[in-house]
Amino acid sequence: MTPPGLAPDPASTPDAVIQVYAARAVGWRGVFAVHTWIAVKPSRAARCSRYEVLGFGVANRAPAVRIDRTGPDNYGFGARPGLVLDRRESDCDAMIQKIRDAVVSYPYPQHYRAWPGPNSTTCTACIARWVPELGLALPANAIGKNFLPGGAVFGTVPSGTGFQVSLFGIVGLLVAASEGLEINLLGVTVGFDFKTPALKLPAIGDLGIGT
Repeated sequence: MTPPGLAPDPASTPDAVIQVYAARAVGWRGVFAVHTWIAVKPSRAARCSRYEVLGFGVANRAPAVRIDRTGPDNYGFGARPGLVLDRRESDCDAMIQKIRDAVVSYPYPQHYRAWPGPNSTTCTACIARWVPELGLALPANAIGKNFLPGGAVFGTVPSGTGFQVSLFGIVGLLVAASEGLEINLLGVTVGFDFKTPALKLPAIGDLGIGT
């Protein structure tokens, strides 16, 4: 499928760009959750790079972390992607380097579990926590974002604007300036984003003004 044209054209975009995408997950999982990934283009770079985690082949010792599997805004297994974040500020180059360091340091490079994690969104959330200045607030149907690495019960939220308590991504509570209030139970998230404002609903994600 032809990409939707959300990614910058490096030939006409000299500035650094950071984008986060979400597309409905493959198969039955797409009813409940989205697959997320990060794409970056440093200043004056000739191409974009795409970072994501996939479960296909992991059982046969393929790496979970995939780099440049396809184009930055290519469809996710048939599902049209949408932009969750688009940053083009002067400090993007510094953030891109930190994003690359976070990909290398991701604690589950050979592991994948669709629920409750670690999955694609677990990786995206880990990168966001490593680079809090990114300000990434993931949608409610990004299942896996609440799986805290190393069995931690308490941590910062991906946007860096609050905190969360989570028991292996199965049950938890999140309170933050960007994400709002979220209650997570068995992968189902409900809550309210006071900033947008928007309702946070299972399967649907964030629904409200400006979403």
